[in-house]
Amino acid sequence: MKRLSIAEELESAADRIADMSRADLQIILRRAALMLRNVAGVPLEPATADALGSIAAEMGIGSSDLIQNVLREWLETNAYLPVRTIDEESEADGSA
Repeated sequence: MKRLSIAEELESAADRIADMSRADLQIILRRAALMLRNVAGVPLEPATADALGSIAAEMGIGSSDLIQNVLREWLETNAYLPVRTIDEESEADGSA
């Protein structure tokens, strides 16, 4: 489960806290705690962090997702990872 989906789940739980069962709330909090425990940050220079934050905001994604995308594409481009194949018959969002 991604951090963004956990954050959304926590926000939703906060909005309906009176309607949630104790067990459901416990599950959500345990997932959040596990996610926080497993976060491994990469220290970045302030200028780099600012640039990544600006680009991520422009693209409408989180900085972590942007870093993952850039790193994966770099690894594919430099032959450290196999290039992902796109199913030609599947529909894609967006435009070319």
